Order: sequence, then C-alpha cells, then structure tokens
Amino acid sequence: MTAQTDPQAGAGATQVASTDQQETREWMDALSAVIDREGAQYAHALLEELLEHARQNSVDRPFSANTGYVNTLETSQEARCPGNLEIEGRLRAYMRWNAMAMVVKANRIHPPEGGDLGGHIGSFASLANMFGAGFNHFWHAESENHGGDCLYIQGHVSPGIYARAYLEGRISEEQLLNFRQEVDGKGLSSYPHPKLMPEFWQFPTVSMGLGPLMAIYQARFLKYLHARGIANTENRKVWVFCGDGEMDEVESLGAISLAAREKLDNLIFVINCNLQRLDGPVRGNGKIIQELEGEFRGSGWNVIKLIWGKGWDELLAKDKDGVLRKIMMECNDGDYQSFKANDGAYVRKHFFGRDPRALKMVEHMSDDEIWNLRRGGHDSQKVYAAFHAANEHKGQPTVLLVKTVKGFGMGKIGEGKNTVHQTKKLGDEDIKAFRDRFNIPIPDSQIAELPFYKPADDTPEMRYLHERRQALGGYLPHRRVKADEQFTAPALETFKAILEPTPEGREISTTQAYVRFLTQLLRDKEIGPRVVPILVDEARTFGMEGLFRQIGIYNPAGQQYTPVDKDQVMYYKEDKAGQILQEGINEAGGMSSWIAAATSYSTSNRIMIPFYVYYSMFGFQRVGDLAWAAGDMQARGFLLGGTSGRTTLNGEGLQHEDGHSHILANTVPNCISYDPTFAHEVAVIMQEGLRRMVQEQENVFYYLTLLNENYAMPGLTPGTEEQIIKGMYQCKAGIKVPATGLRVQLLGSGTILRESLSAQELLLSDWGVAADVWSCPSFNELTRDGQDVDRWNLLHPLETARQSFVTQQLANTTGPVIASTDYMKAYAEQIRAYIPKGRIYKVLGTDGFGRSDFRRKLREHFEIDRHYIVVAALRGLADAGQLPMTKVAEAIAKYGIQVDKINPLYA
Repeated sequence: MTAQTDPQAGAGATQVASTDQQETREWMDALSAVIDREGAQYAHALLEELLEHARQNSVDRPFSANTGYVNTLETSQEARCPGNLEIEGRLRAYMRWNAMAMVVKANRIHPPEGGDLGGHIGSFASLANMFGAGFNHFWHAESENHGGDCLYIQGHVSPGIYARAYLEGRISEEQLLNFRQEVDGKGLSSYPHPKLMPEFWQFPTVSMGLGPLMAIYQARFLKYLHARGIANTENRKVWVFCGDGEMDEVESLGAISLAAREKLDNLIFVINCNLQRLDGPVRGNGKIIQELEGEFRGSGWNVIKLIWGKGWDELLAKDKDGVLRKIMMECNDGDYQSFKANDGAYVRKHFFGRDPRALKMVEHMSDDEIWNLRRGGHDSQKVYAAFHAANEHKGQPTVLLVKTVKGFGMGKIGEGKNTVHQTKKLGDEDIKAFRDRFNIPIPDSQIAELPFYKPADDTPEMRYLHERRQALGGYLPHRRVKADEQFTAPALETFKAILEPTPEGREISTTQAYVRFLTQLLRDKEIGPRVVPILVDEARTFGMEGLFRQIGIYNPAGQQYTPVDKDQVMYYKEDKAGQILQEGINEAGGMSSWIAAATSYSTSNRIMIPFYVYYSMFGFQRVGDLAWAAGDMQARGFLLGGTSGRTTLNGEGLQHEDGHSHILANTVPNCISYDPTFAHEVAVIMQEGLRRMVQEQENVFYYLTLLNENYAMPGLTPGTEEQIIKGMYQCKAGIKVPATGLRVQLLGSGTILRESLSAQELLLSDWGVAADVWSCPSFNELTRDGQDVDRWNLLHPLETARQSFVTQQLANTTGPVIASTDYMKAYAEQIRAYIPKGRIYKVLGTDGFGRSDFRRKLREHFEIDRHYIVVAALRGLADAGQLPMTKVAEAIAKYGIQVDKINPLYA
C-alpha cells in the first residue's frame, strides 16, 4: 500500500514514511529468515519475547485476536484424506437427493384441515461435506475399544442424517415417507429428539444455543469421569455443530471460557458459517467468521478457519502484492451472499473487479470457472484436513469456522437466497436441475414421483459406506437406552436417622434432612462414588460445606494455592479427583453439568446420580428450556430447590421468593415433583427416586423443594410410605366427635402444612370444629393420577369407573376441604375435580410478587397463615349450611384480618 502522509507535514514526513517502509521490510525479511531456518514454532517464541520486551518499555500495542481472511492451514500443512473422495462424493450426492426428496414429499401432502409439515433442505445442503468427512473418517461409535464420540448435530440438518441412515439400512423407506408424521409410530422426528427416537438421537439441539452450552459441560463431564477413575474417556471427543446465526444466542458463547480454562481438548465446535440466518444475513455489514475468531481466540480456544476451497490456492499463491487478500477482507458478508446468489460474471465484476490487478489474475478463467471457485466447506479434502488438525490438537478446545453456502446445489430457487431456509417445495424443473447437478440416476419419467435412490448392496459405494463405519466401531448416531451395569438402591432403613422423630428440643430443616440423606448415601461403597453433588456457589447456604474436605471439589488442575480457611475442619478443598462439581454463580452451567451426569448411563454406560441444589427461584424459571431438554434426553437425577416457597426466605424479597416452581415443574412430563414438609418425607421420596432411577433405570427425574426453616420432625408413621409417594396422607387426625359435630379437612404442603396444623388447634379451641390434617407432598402427582383416571374412565364407558387417589383418601371423611400452600393457588387448584362430589373445596395460595419481611408477616400478607385457614374453613362450613355466616365475620374480627387491604396478587 502507498504510504499515507499528512500533506501539511512536508517532505520530512514523506522521508520518515519512506524510512519506515524500508525498515519494516528489513524486519520482515529477518523474520522470514528465522522461519526458514528455525521453523514457525521458534519464530512464535521469538515474537512473544519481543512483544513482552515492548510492553516492559511502555510500547502500547493494540490487541487483535484476528488473522487474515484466509484459511488457517497452509496447503503444505494439510493432512491428505486417506479415503476415496470420488466415492464419497457420489454417496454425498445420493444423501443430498434423498434428504431433498424426503422434505419435498412431506410437503406435497395436503390434509383437509390444512397445514404443511415443513422441513429443511438448505442447512444439510451446506453441511454435507462436513458430515461426510466426520462419518467416514473421524466419529467413533461405542465399541469394545472406544467409548464412542458424542455428536451434537445441528437440528435443521436431520433430513440429511436420515438420508444417510437410509443408505446404511437403519431407516426404511416407509419411515422416510413418514417424515414428521410420528403419531402412528412409523415416522421420523422433525429434529434430534431422544425421547421420540430413543435408540437413534443422543442430544436435542434445535432449541438454539442449548447444544453448544450442554456440549461444553458434556466434554467436561467426560474428563471428570476419567479423573475419578469411573470410565476411560481419554480417546473420546465431543463434536458440536452450530450455525453462525445460532451463535447470537447467549448460551452459545456463555461457557466458552470454561472450556478453555479447563483445557477441554476433547471438545470440537464446528460452526457452519453460511452467513445466513432464517431471515437474512447474520452480519451483512460485517464478517461473522472474523467476529467469532476474535471471541474464541480471545477466550483461549484453538481456532481453525476454513474459508476457501482448493480452487483459490493457485490465485492466492500468485497474490504477491496482497491485493486478493485485501479484497477478501474488504468484502462484507452481505457482499459474499450476493456473489453466491448470482453467477460467475457477477463475481468477476463485483469481486475481482474491485482492483484491476485482481481482475487480471482471472482473465484466463471463464465465468463458469470463476463460479466454481468454491468455499472451503464444500471442498472435501480441505474439510478433512481441518477436521484432522482439530482432532489431533492437544491442550485446548478447537473451533472450526467453516464457510459454506446455504442451499448449496439448490440452484436459483434457493442457493444463497434469503428465503432458502423456508424453501420446502420444489417444482419438477427445480428437481431436474438438482438431479443433473449431482448426477443422480433418476430418469425424467420418474421426476414427478420423486423416488428415493439407493444403490445395490454390492456396489462400490455401498461397500465403502459400510466399511468406513465398521472401521470406526459401528453406526452413528446411536443412543444407548440402558447401562449395562446394575445397582441396588439402599433400603429405606438405611436412612433410619432421618426417618425417626427429632429428639426433644432439637429442630432441623428439610434441607438438613437432605444433607443427612446425601451424607449417608456417600458412605455406600457401591453407590457412593456415583453420587455427583452439584453446587452453584451456595454450599454454605444449604449446610453442605462439610463435603468440601470429605469428597473434594473437582478441579483438573488440583489446588495450587493454600486456601484461606486451611486451618478449619471444613476448608475449601479442590482436587483433581474431587467429587463435587462447583459451578460458581452459574445456574445454566449447573443445570448443564446435571444433564451430563443425569444422562451418563446413556452417553458413557455409567450410572451416575447427580444432586443439583440451588435457590428454587433460580431453577425452572431460569433454566426451564434446559429442564425440557433434560426430559427429552431421558435424564435421571435429583433437582433440589432450596429456600423454597414464597414466604420462607424472609428478607430476600421479590426476586428470590419462589411461589411457582412446582407449576413449572409439572410441565415436564417425566419430572416427578414434591414439596415435602418433614424429614421422613424427604427420605421416603428420595429412596423411592433411587429405586426407580438407579435400580430400575426408569427414565424419570425428581424435583424436591427444600426449606430453610427449623422445626421438630414427627418421624415416619409406618404404613404411610406408599401414600407419601402418591402424594397425600393423613398426618394428624382431629378428635373423633367434637361437641358441635362440625368437621373439616385441611390440606397442606411444605412449610404451610405447619400453618394447617396450627389452624387445627385454633379451629377446635376457638370454634369447636374438628379438623383432620393431610400432608400433600405432591399436588402434581395427585393431579397426574386424577387425570389418568379421568382418561381411563372416558375411554372405558362400559367398565366400572375408577377413583383417583384424592377421592379415595377423602371418601370416608366429612366436611369442607381447605388447601393452603406456599405456592400459587393454581398448584392446589389442580385437584379440585377429584374432591368427592358435593364437598366444598377452598384453596389459599401465594399469587403475586414476593417482598421482604418476616415469615409471619409474609404469610399474613399472602393470606395463607393459620388465621386465614381458619376463616376459610368456617366459610366452607357456612357455605355448606352448617354454620351461620356471622361466625365467619366474628373470626375475621377476632384475628384482626384487614378486609379492605389490596389483593396480594396486585399488591
């Protein structure tokens, strides 16, 4: 470039600029000589020393994590692909065809009620070369000698994965014809869903951003398993396919620093940079590849850019003045999209035509030859070389930034167009053009039928397809449904200390009961090592700091410092083989670690038992999408929402007080949720969870809310265990025959059950009303039981009607039923339909925003305390005609209830 000078500076400035250019050339020649003589690694070390010397002498150097807009690997550094690229190209063409045919066929179905099935062609079209390289040369299936690689496959490319599985004989033509038609059991799921295809897909990825986040913690968990001697995972890799548009999701980049910090060299991100998201360009005015390079390299990742195919190598080699590289850098992504949406003449004029010297470089090339200068992601040899470099890299996670064309091969209807993501219907002429471009042996006479194509089993292509997968241990994707190993859950008696009443004068919380349960479980020689306690910087809040020294906190670097509390019994101990996963203030990370552990039975053939405890408000509300993904992945483990309820965490206020996590938990079908009040309930529920998830390998996970209130625990009444698990048992009966003959039933859960117990006393002493108190550890389980019964009765009109568990429990009782919980009214309202007919049912709950105050004041504010329970009970009796309404007014006055205060929902 010409030296830029200030015209007012005169000849002196020009002379300085000239001297600078000459000196710069001398420095560059000297560096080139070092590289030639000593090698690139020595030159790198020399530059680092020079830069440090400059910093020490106060020379300010602008930081840049970016390199030029060219491939990271020089042609001389590229590993050669050992496979038959010609055969791989033909197989790839057949997969492209079948993937396209599958989607187009599905969208030719027009049901009378309307609506298309959808599907995507453009995404796989841009990724086909990368999947070919991975499946043929890198990705190991689980076998005797390998634990198997983990593949997080970009959701929208599922048609291409099905197309491959069809050629492999793992998916039938009938299934292809039923793409996105799953109800009758013959179809294929729209995206990767382990729940829907449990032996095929491993990881759900189509909720954008969750795949990258979960994959980082999956890679870390593989290292954890190896460090603790539970499984040999040293040769396993986690490959993660993402779209460049997906990287705008906060979760996509949110944990990349952890991956670098823990040196997760078993982790490889492949970001498909086709420069387009659903509506338009990802960075029309910028360069997404350069932006992502800065993000990842700045975080400590190894970055490999693959931008240009081999057709550009000769041009770049001739680019002595750097003019081509300059144009490559100057063009923004909006320009590059336009180049691929047009033709070779357009590229000649608008790309090479930016500089006469560049235009001269291609004067010998036809427009078609210019058009066929491909992006790097469509060059099989270069893709192989990039994958090989990533696979061999040690000490860092690697990200591959691979430039492609969205809708590659779709021609004028889709290639590089903004509309390509929504393109699902192709006309016959478009299909012919697709066939011709990829040389598919389908005659014109069959174009309208759009048949799938599968070569004969004895053809070179089919033999090659199977040989490559056999060499890598088997077929992928594939999911293990159950672990080979078996464990027996400890008997309930093992937790006797938690089941018994607390000694007189002693009080504990349900959180302490959980910690005692966990401590006892850790002592089990078989199951103890499989326990994975997961924390998000709240161990001391939950009384778990004693575990620090006992089992240690996992850190791959160990503890390279002396902890400030070393002289204490419960000091902060980090260890290379530590058992606790301490995620810091990071609920999404904690949940992702929990998912990795909770699905280890499938991904690593090792049953692990994760216990993730956190502030309940920062669970389902904060990471609900991850909880849904956990359900899809058939996770097994315990989630524990501490300091739960709208009124138990006095002093913390609106953002911390949870009154709805059980409503959210009930939206996940395989989440079993409980709000226990007593220590023995915690023990019974968790022991049952161990039996179902560990011993029986049932695909459910448990959510328990825990309290930080201390009170005396009554102990287990033998014979109530099954009722506790079902969600309802009578914990304290009222007197048998009150003088008034009046009786009510009080239901409660969690901390507010104790208000029901106090209301029982007030009802009898102040109003002569007997009350039976029922602990309902799970209104959600009661609801599911009732709905299941309703469904059975609906579908079996000629059979004897069944009764819900709620109906059975209350059938032999009398009086109105009053439920009060620390959750929204909707929680207990769910069972209204199952209250015996003719009975009055009233629900109290904590609808509205929380606030700071003492528990007593908060319970009064939300109208769920003992006084409101008494008033609700009396009103129920009055509504039933058993008590004059004046008694209700009398009670309101007696307890000083403010009748004109604002509804707490709106307060």
